[in-house]
Amino acid sequence: MKLPKRKTGAGYQFDEEVDLEYYRLQKISEGSISLNEGYAKPLDGPTEVGSGMVREEQVTLSRLIDIINERFGGELNEADQLFFDQIAEAALQNELLRKAAEVNSQDKFQLVFSQVLESLFIERMELNEDLFTDYMGKPELQELIVKWLGSQVYDRFSRK
Repeated sequence: MKLPKRKTGAGYQFDEEVDLEYYRLQKISEGSISLNEGYAKPLDGPTEVGSGMVREEQVTLSRLIDIINERFGGELNEADQLFFDQIAEAALQNELLRKAAEVNSQDKFQLVFSQVLESLFIERMELNEDLFTDYMGKPELQELIVKWLGSQVYDRFSRK
């Protein structure tokens, strides 16, 4: 977008969204980035001792995508999985959910989680409008997502 120069008055005000219409790719330089030849200094190993425990995070959200695709004939992909990952991370940052997980069984936690999950979807609806529409319009899909994500979030709160 080209804007005429203003000689007087206030500068231009832009909204939060500005569209990129053109860009230019330009080669600035060319050369070798090889390392210097000669003696290589040895690297020092770790000096601190850890607990030795292996904490393996289970990546099970991809299974949720598979279940939804199988059950509802959808074609969810990695972008949808990323959306679910973001929702789960936002839920883990929610103080109300943390407290609910501390004092409730998973069944009672699911009731609180269901309400919070809907607000998390609404807050992020512009990130994935198709998934948001399916979530709000298909009670069976909504129930599956609430149960699956709720159990994942509850388990992660329990491990902390």
